[in-house]
Amino acid sequence: MRKIIESALVSLDGVIGDPMSWASAYFNEDAQASALTQLLASDGMLMGRGTYEYFAPAWPSVPGDYAARINRMPKYVFSNTLDRAEWTNSTIVRGDVGLAAADLKQQDGQDLIIYGHGRLGQTLLEEGLVDELRLAIHPLFIGHGQRLFRDGAYATFKLVAAHTLTTGVVMTTYRPA
Repeated sequence: MRKIIESALVSLDGVIGDPMSWASAYFNEDAQASALTQLLASDGMLMGRGTYEYFAPAWPSVPGDYAARINRMPKYVFSNTLDRAEWTNSTIVRGDVGLAAADLKQQDGQDLIIYGHGRLGQTLLEEGLVDELRLAIHPLFIGHGQRLFRDGAYATFKLVAAHTLTTGVVMTTYRPA
């Protein structure tokens, strides 16, 4: 059975929104290697409409192994309103998010990765479908922006791994308790 791995960049004060404006300075060779290792252990990407619309125009023109992997892998876009998904290997998934994600988990293959923690991530967490939560905790305060978890979110996790990159970013892995 496949696992759903949620991976998010987060500041010390819990901000995940607009990571390109604050996390780029921390993305050195060490961080790139860690991100590629995680991506190579996955053979499918889950995303909501917002992430799809953000990623789809950007990734096809990015060079390198990481971008090549993202561009080749199957991408499952959970949306009831998106008309077309033209990015290579993208499939729109409509209907019940929990049922569709549970079905994808039952299929043969490697892990399924989801980046960030938007509405799709929140739904998967609420329905008990997130098998690992991987947080890259950046050593800075942002002070404003979208937070990792919305009010009312509740889940318990146990820390199963942590290591610090050369930039001071702490890579943590949590599993449901």
